[in-house]
Amino acid sequence: MTIGINASAAVKKNRTGVEEYAYQLIKHLAMIPESQKHRFFLYLPSAVLAKEGLPDNVFDFSFPENFIIKKLWWPLPFFWTQIRLSLEMIFFAPDVLFIPVHILPFIHPKKSIVCVHGLEYEYLRGFYSFSHRLFLRWSTKFSAAKSFRIIAVSQNTKNDLAKIYKTDTDKIKVVKHGISFPPLERGIKGDFLRKKEKYILYLGRIETKKNIQGIIEAYEILNNKYSIHHKLVLAGSKGYGHKNLKIPSDVIQTGFVSQEKKEVLMNNAAIFLFPCFYEGFGLPILEAQAAGIPVVTSYNSSMPEVAGEGALFVDPRNPAQIARAVKKIIDDNLLRDKLIQSGFENIKKFSWEKCARETLDFLSSLE
Repeated sequence: MTIGINASAAVKKNRTGVEEYAYQLIKHLAMIPESQKHRFFLYLPSAVLAKEGLPDNVFDFSFPENFIIKKLWWPLPFFWTQIRLSLEMIFFAPDVLFIPVHILPFIHPKKSIVCVHGLEYEYLRGFYSFSHRLFLRWSTKFSAAKSFRIIAVSQNTKNDLAKIYKTDTDKIKVVKHGISFPPLERGIKGDFLRKKEKYILYLGRIETKKNIQGIIEAYEILNNKYSIHHKLVLAGSKGYGHKNLKIPSDVIQTGFVSQEKKEVLMNNAAIFLFPCFYEGFGLPILEAQAAGIPVVTSYNSSMPEVAGEGALFVDPRNPAQIARAVKKIIDDNLLRDKLIQSGFENIKKFSWEKCARETLDFLSSLE
């Protein structure tokens, strides 16, 4: 069968969660032997390629012959999906169209599958601009209603689709992310795990919906009440509401970090802090566990589902509780080692190869 994929998110230079998902999924689809049975068309917008300054081969890995890149010319940086990709579907529709980032074109084959990454905007309305929230709501509702099938990245997201948009759960399959991080050697124990630099790390967008202000308040409690003087490192690009955050001058802000720099930060951090208000998945949790860092994260949405037993869970709206969890890990080496080993066990359940194989099984089942 022929499978078309909107690959535009996969070629962004500075990949975050959904872009990393699209990139790793396509890369691993090209690697698994089951893909040889099918022909793939990867649709890319010319405007994005020009903006990103990408070379002719676009991807930094090679494809087998059954993967064909189709660069669809379009003069504008917007409406490519709804107009240009729709035109492609009129004249050259594949047997199955897969949309990795939830925006289904107006015109699409009957057998179209979208991936929905989360409905955070429905729970955190004040943390999005009005126009962005309206677009997310419209595009996701349209995709959920008009797609033939849906992939949700977590059971929590599947539940949200059913609860908020009344989506038939029979059309939704949960396929979880993999890990974009080389895990430390298994079985590492004892003092080696404690030889970390004295800084607490957060990795993700620096924006209000990620609870950055709560992280800063917890950091100040650690300093002032508990006399714990670890540095706080906020790694990630600026997002919505960044200007309203009150970030102290001694907090280190790195901006966007490459994969290489991310690995250095992860491998040397003492604790990974990810107490977000709501997450559709929470990929950095797995990356931290792979790096052998104890994790503090929220007990809501998908985060317990992702973290398993390799984290301490907190109320994200309670900075004092976040600070106590960090202090507990710093003070208790046995707890620290237990969380790290539990994290190593947890990440065994996740891989991009598994994600690609389950996705292809779902797509090919529509033949």
